[in-house]
Amino acid sequence: MHVIVTGAAGYVGEALVQRLLDGTVLGQLTRLSLVDQGFGPQAEAWRRDARVALFPGQFAEAAVLDRLLREPADVVYHLASVPGGLAEREPRLGQRVNLHDTLRLFDAVAAGGSVTRLVFASSVAVYGALQPLTCVEEAAAPAPQSSYGAHKLMAEVHLADLSRRGQVDGLSLRLPGIVARPGTSAGHGSAFMSDLIRTLRAGQPYTCPVSAEGRCWWMSRQRCVDNLLHAATLPAGQMPRSRVVQLPVLLASVQAVAHEAARSADTLLRHQPDERIENLFARMPPLHTPEARALGFMDDMTLSQLVDNALA
Repeated sequence: MHVIVTGAAGYVGEALVQRLLDGTVLGQLTRLSLVDQGFGPQAEAWRRDARVALFPGQFAEAAVLDRLLREPADVVYHLASVPGGLAEREPRLGQRVNLHDTLRLFDAVAAGGSVTRLVFASSVAVYGALQPLTCVEEAAAPAPQSSYGAHKLMAEVHLADLSRRGQVDGLSLRLPGIVARPGTSAGHGSAFMSDLIRTLRAGQPYTCPVSAEGRCWWMSRQRCVDNLLHAATLPAGQMPRSRVVQLPVLLASVQAVAHEAARSADTLLRHQPDERIENLFARMPPLHTPEARALGFMDDMTLSQLVDNALA
Protein backbone atom coordinates (compact mmCIF):
# COMPACT_ATOMS: atom_id res chain seq x y z
CA MET A 1 0.00 0.00 0.00
CA HIS A 2 1.27 3.45 -0.99
CA VAL A 3 0.23 6.34 1.28
CA ILE A 4 0.99 10.03 0.67
CA VAL A 5 0.91 12.68 3.42
CA THR A 6 1.22 16.40 2.67
CA GLY A 7 2.15 18.61 5.59
CA ALA A 8 3.90 15.56 7.02
CA ALA A 9 6.27 17.55 9.25
CA GLY A 10 3.44 19.55 10.82
CA TYR A 11 1.89 19.04 14.23
CA VAL A 12 -0.83 16.63 13.10
CA GLY A 13 1.19 15.24 10.18
CA GLU A 14 4.08 14.12 12.36
CA ALA A 15 1.77 12.13 14.64
CA LEU A 16 -0.08 10.61 11.67
CA VAL A 17 3.18 9.50 10.07
CA GLN A 18 4.32 7.83 13.28
CA ARG A 19 1.04 5.94 13.60
CA LEU A 20 1.23 4.83 9.96
CA LEU A 21 4.73 3.48 10.50
CA ASP A 22 3.91 1.83 13.84
CA GLY A 23 0.58 0.22 13.04
CA THR A 24 -1.34 -1.88 10.58
CA VAL A 25 -4.54 0.16 10.42
CA LEU A 26 -4.32 0.52 6.64
CA GLY A 27 -2.86 -2.91 5.92
CA GLN A 28 0.61 -3.70 4.59
CA LEU A 29 2.38 -0.37 4.12
CA THR A 30 4.93 -0.65 1.31
CA ARG A 31 5.62 3.02 0.60
CA LEU A 32 5.03 6.21 2.57
CA SER A 33 5.63 9.43 0.61
CA LEU A 34 5.97 12.49 2.83
CA VAL A 35 5.77 16.06 1.56
CA ASP A 36 6.58 19.29 3.40
CA GLN A 37 8.51 22.50 2.84
CA GLY A 38 11.16 21.26 5.25
CA PHE A 39 11.82 18.37 7.61
CA GLY A 40 13.16 18.69 11.14
CA PRO A 41 14.93 16.26 13.49
CA GLN A 42 11.95 13.88 13.54
CA ALA A 43 12.69 12.99 9.92
CA GLU A 44 16.02 11.34 10.77
CA ALA A 45 14.26 8.19 11.97
CA TRP A 46 11.94 8.28 8.96
CA ARG A 47 14.91 8.35 6.57
CA ARG A 48 16.16 5.06 8.03
CA ASP A 49 12.89 3.31 7.15
CA ALA A 50 13.07 1.76 3.68
CA ARG A 51 9.36 2.39 3.15
CA VAL A 52 9.71 6.17 3.50
CA ALA A 53 10.44 8.71 0.75
CA LEU A 54 10.79 12.40 1.65
CA PHE A 55 9.79 15.15 -0.78
CA PRO A 56 10.92 18.57 0.48
CA GLY A 57 9.20 21.43 -1.32
CA GLN A 58 5.77 22.79 -2.20
CA PHE A 59 3.25 19.96 -2.53
CA ALA A 60 1.79 21.35 -5.78
CA GLU A 61 5.05 22.04 -7.60
CA ALA A 62 5.06 20.22 -10.94
CA ALA A 63 8.37 18.48 -10.22
CA VAL A 64 7.22 17.34 -6.77
CA LEU A 65 3.85 16.11 -8.05
CA ASP A 66 5.48 14.20 -10.89
CA ARG A 67 7.80 12.30 -8.54
CA LEU A 68 5.16 11.94 -5.84
CA LEU A 69 2.53 10.32 -8.07
CA ARG A 70 4.86 8.24 -10.24
CA GLU A 71 3.68 5.25 -8.23
CA PRO A 72 -0.14 5.33 -7.89
CA ALA A 73 -1.28 6.05 -4.34
CA ASP A 74 -3.87 4.05 -2.44
CA VAL A 75 -4.45 6.79 0.14
CA VAL A 76 -3.59 10.50 0.09
CA TYR A 77 -3.83 12.63 3.24
CA HIS A 78 -3.84 16.34 2.42
CA LEU A 79 -2.99 18.16 5.64
CA ALA A 80 -0.81 21.00 4.34
CA SER A 81 -2.26 24.50 4.56
CA VAL A 82 -1.53 28.09 5.50
CA PRO A 83 -3.10 28.64 8.97
CA GLY A 84 -6.13 30.89 9.19
CA GLY A 85 -4.50 33.81 11.00
CA LEU A 86 -1.59 33.90 8.57
CA ALA A 87 -3.94 33.53 5.60
CA GLU A 88 -5.81 36.67 6.73
CA ARG A 89 -2.56 38.64 7.06
CA GLU A 90 -1.18 37.34 3.74
CA PRO A 91 -4.24 36.70 1.55
CA ARG A 92 -2.31 35.94 -1.64
CA LEU A 93 -0.29 33.27 0.12
CA GLY A 94 -3.43 31.77 1.65
CA GLN A 95 -5.25 31.75 -1.68
CA ARG A 96 -2.35 30.11 -3.48
CA VAL A 97 -1.77 27.31 -0.98
CA ASN A 98 -5.22 26.71 0.51
CA LEU A 99 -7.13 26.99 -2.75
CA HIS A 100 -5.17 26.87 -6.03
CA ASP A 101 -2.43 24.48 -4.93
CA THR A 102 -4.95 22.27 -3.16
CA LEU A 103 -7.13 22.01 -6.27
CA ARG A 104 -4.02 21.30 -8.36
CA LEU A 105 -3.12 18.43 -6.02
CA PHE A 106 -6.65 17.01 -6.17
CA ASP A 107 -6.68 17.16 -9.98
CA ALA A 108 -3.26 15.49 -10.21
CA VAL A 109 -4.42 12.63 -7.98
CA ALA A 110 -7.64 12.33 -10.03
CA ALA A 111 -5.64 12.12 -13.25
CA GLY A 112 -3.58 9.20 -11.97
CA GLY A 113 -5.85 6.52 -13.39
CA SER A 114 -6.65 4.76 -10.10
CA VAL A 115 -9.46 5.70 -7.71
CA THR A 116 -7.49 6.91 -4.70
CA ARG A 117 -8.95 7.48 -1.24
CA LEU A 118 -8.21 11.17 -0.67
CA VAL A 119 -8.71 12.44 2.89
CA PHE A 120 -8.77 16.21 3.14
CA ALA A 121 -8.25 18.09 6.41
CA SER A 122 -10.97 20.73 6.18
CA SER A 123 -12.04 22.96 9.05
CA VAL A 124 -14.95 24.16 11.17
CA ALA A 125 -13.93 27.59 9.85
CA VAL A 126 -16.35 26.90 6.98
CA TYR A 127 -19.22 27.80 9.35
CA GLY A 128 -17.97 31.27 10.23
CA ALA A 129 -19.25 32.84 13.44
CA LEU A 130 -22.01 30.79 15.08
CA GLN A 131 -24.72 31.82 17.50
CA PRO A 132 -23.90 30.24 20.88
CA LEU A 133 -27.48 29.32 21.80
CA THR A 134 -28.35 27.32 18.68
CA CYS A 135 -27.41 23.70 18.07
CA VAL A 136 -25.38 23.06 14.93
CA GLU A 137 -26.45 20.05 12.91
CA GLU A 138 -24.17 18.12 10.55
CA ALA A 139 -26.05 19.54 7.57
CA ALA A 140 -25.72 23.16 8.73
CA ALA A 141 -25.10 25.57 5.85
CA PRO A 142 -21.54 26.90 5.78
CA ALA A 143 -21.07 30.69 5.92
CA PRO A 144 -17.31 31.30 6.18
CA GLN A 145 -16.14 34.65 7.51
CA SER A 146 -12.46 34.19 6.75
CA SER A 147 -10.49 33.47 3.61
CA TYR A 148 -9.24 30.28 5.24
CA GLY A 149 -12.79 29.01 5.77
CA ALA A 150 -13.87 30.05 2.27
CA HIS A 151 -10.95 28.23 0.64
CA LYS A 152 -11.53 25.10 2.70
CA LEU A 153 -15.18 25.09 1.59
CA MET A 154 -14.25 25.52 -2.09
CA ALA A 155 -11.83 22.61 -1.82
CA GLU A 156 -14.53 20.43 -0.21
CA VAL A 157 -16.87 21.11 -3.12
CA HIS A 158 -14.23 20.30 -5.74
CA LEU A 159 -13.26 17.07 -3.99
CA ALA A 160 -16.92 16.03 -3.81
CA ASP A 161 -17.31 16.71 -7.53
CA LEU A 162 -14.24 14.63 -8.42
CA SER A 163 -15.69 11.85 -6.28
CA ARG A 164 -19.05 12.13 -8.03
CA ARG A 165 -17.24 11.64 -11.33
CA GLY A 166 -15.49 8.54 -9.97
CA GLN A 167 -12.03 10.05 -10.38
CA VAL A 168 -11.15 9.91 -6.67
CA ASP A 169 -12.75 8.48 -3.54
CA GLY A 170 -12.66 11.62 -1.43
CA LEU A 171 -13.68 12.55 2.10
CA SER A 172 -13.35 15.95 3.77
CA LEU A 173 -13.10 15.98 7.56
CA ARG A 174 -14.00 19.24 9.28
CA LEU A 175 -11.49 19.61 12.11
CA PRO A 176 -11.85 21.88 15.17
CA GLY A 177 -8.90 23.44 16.98
CA ILE A 178 -6.44 20.59 17.66
CA VAL A 179 -4.61 20.66 20.98
CA ALA A 180 -2.06 21.02 22.36
CA ARG A 181 0.33 22.42 19.74
CA PRO A 182 3.84 23.02 21.10
CA GLY A 183 5.30 26.47 21.64
CA THR A 184 3.56 29.46 20.14
CA SER A 185 1.32 28.37 17.29
CA ALA A 186 1.92 31.40 15.09
CA GLY A 187 -0.71 31.83 12.42
CA HIS A 188 -3.39 29.72 14.09
CA GLY A 189 -6.35 31.76 15.33
CA SER A 190 -7.18 28.95 17.76
CA ALA A 191 -3.62 28.84 19.16
CA PHE A 192 -4.87 30.04 22.54
CA MET A 193 -6.55 26.65 23.08
CA SER A 194 -3.18 24.87 22.99
CA ASP A 195 -1.31 27.62 24.84
CA LEU A 196 -3.88 27.52 27.63
CA ILE A 197 -3.44 23.80 28.31
CA ARG A 198 0.34 23.69 28.02
CA THR A 199 1.04 26.84 30.01
CA LEU A 200 -1.30 26.05 32.89
CA ARG A 201 -0.14 22.43 33.12
CA ALA A 202 3.43 23.80 33.44
CA GLY A 203 2.26 25.94 36.37
CA GLN A 204 2.87 29.21 34.56
CA PRO A 205 0.53 32.22 34.31
CA TYR A 206 -1.40 32.71 31.09
CA THR A 207 -3.35 35.65 29.66
CA CYS A 208 -6.16 34.26 27.54
CA PRO A 209 -7.63 36.22 24.59
CA VAL A 210 -11.15 34.92 25.31
CA SER A 211 -13.37 35.10 28.37
CA ALA A 212 -13.64 32.37 31.02
CA GLU A 213 -17.18 31.59 29.84
CA GLY A 214 -16.09 31.28 26.20
CA ARG A 215 -17.07 27.87 24.84
CA CYS A 216 -14.90 26.11 22.28
CA TRP A 217 -14.94 22.91 20.24
CA TRP A 218 -11.98 20.79 21.40
CA MET A 219 -10.12 17.76 20.05
CA SER A 220 -6.72 16.30 20.91
CA ARG A 221 -4.11 15.45 18.30
CA GLN A 222 -4.34 11.80 19.34
CA ARG A 223 -8.08 11.65 18.63
CA CYS A 224 -7.62 13.64 15.42
CA VAL A 225 -5.18 11.02 14.12
CA ASP A 226 -7.57 8.23 15.14
CA ASN A 227 -10.22 9.88 12.98
CA LEU A 228 -7.88 10.44 10.03
CA LEU A 229 -6.90 6.77 10.04
CA HIS A 230 -10.53 5.72 10.30
CA ALA A 231 -11.41 7.94 7.32
CA ALA A 232 -9.09 5.92 5.10
CA THR A 233 -10.80 2.64 6.01
CA LEU A 234 -14.44 3.74 5.72
CA PRO A 235 -16.18 1.61 3.06
CA ALA A 236 -17.06 3.60 -0.05
CA GLY A 237 -20.70 2.49 0.28
CA GLN A 238 -20.96 4.28 3.64
CA MET A 239 -19.72 7.63 2.37
CA PRO A 240 -22.10 10.57 2.90
CA ARG A 241 -23.39 12.04 -0.37
CA SER A 242 -21.75 15.35 0.48
CA ARG A 243 -18.37 13.62 0.93
CA VAL A 244 -18.01 15.75 4.09
CA VAL A 245 -17.94 14.60 7.71
CA GLN A 246 -18.21 17.01 10.60
CA LEU A 247 -16.18 15.30 13.30
CA PRO A 248 -17.64 14.98 16.79
CA VAL A 249 -16.10 17.42 19.27
CA LEU A 250 -16.10 18.19 22.97
CA LEU A 251 -17.88 21.45 23.77
CA ALA A 252 -16.42 23.03 26.91
CA SER A 253 -15.73 26.42 28.39
CA VAL A 254 -12.25 27.83 28.67
CA GLN A 255 -12.70 27.85 32.44
CA ALA A 256 -13.56 24.13 32.55
CA VAL A 257 -10.57 23.10 30.42
CA ALA A 258 -8.26 25.39 32.39
CA HIS A 259 -9.41 23.80 35.63
CA GLU A 260 -8.76 20.32 34.21
CA ALA A 261 -5.29 21.35 33.01
CA ALA A 262 -4.30 22.85 36.38
CA ARG A 263 -6.24 22.96 39.61
CA SER A 264 -4.52 26.27 40.37
CA ALA A 265 -5.95 27.82 37.21
CA ASP A 266 -7.91 30.40 39.20
CA THR A 267 -4.68 32.06 40.30
CA LEU A 268 -2.71 31.56 37.08
CA LEU A 269 -5.29 32.52 34.45
CA ARG A 270 -6.12 36.05 33.36
CA HIS A 271 -8.47 37.10 30.56
CA GLN A 272 -8.01 39.86 28.00
CA PRO A 273 -10.73 39.10 25.43
CA ASP A 274 -10.13 39.79 21.75
CA GLU A 275 -13.56 40.25 20.15
CA ARG A 276 -12.60 38.71 16.82
CA ILE A 277 -10.98 35.61 18.32
CA GLU A 278 -13.82 35.12 20.77
CA ASN A 279 -16.42 35.55 18.04
CA LEU A 280 -14.81 32.93 15.75
CA PHE A 281 -13.58 30.36 18.27
CA ALA A 282 -15.17 30.80 21.70
CA ARG A 283 -18.88 31.26 21.13
CA MET A 284 -19.50 27.79 19.84
CA PRO A 285 -22.92 26.16 20.22
CA PRO A 286 -23.59 22.46 20.84
CA LEU A 287 -22.67 20.33 17.83
CA HIS A 288 -24.96 17.42 16.95
CA THR A 289 -23.14 14.72 14.93
CA PRO A 290 -25.11 11.43 15.07
CA GLU A 291 -24.20 10.47 11.49
CA ALA A 292 -20.47 10.92 12.07
CA ARG A 293 -20.67 8.89 15.28
CA ALA A 294 -22.61 6.15 13.50
CA LEU A 295 -19.76 5.99 10.95
CA GLY A 296 -17.29 5.41 13.79
CA PHE A 297 -15.78 8.88 14.25
CA MET A 298 -15.18 9.94 17.85
CA ASP A 299 -14.38 12.82 20.18
CA ASP A 300 -12.18 12.66 23.31
CA MET A 301 -15.12 11.56 25.49
CA THR A 302 -14.26 13.53 28.69
CA LEU A 303 -12.31 16.68 29.56
CA SER A 304 -9.89 14.61 31.61
CA GLN A 305 -9.23 12.37 28.60
CA LEU A 306 -8.94 15.40 26.32
CA VAL A 307 -6.18 16.95 28.44
CA ASP A 308 -4.39 13.61 28.89
CA ASN A 309 -4.52 12.95 25.15
CA ALA A 310 -3.46 16.52 24.33
CA LEU A 311 -0.37 16.28 26.52
CA ALA A 312 0.56 12.69 25.68
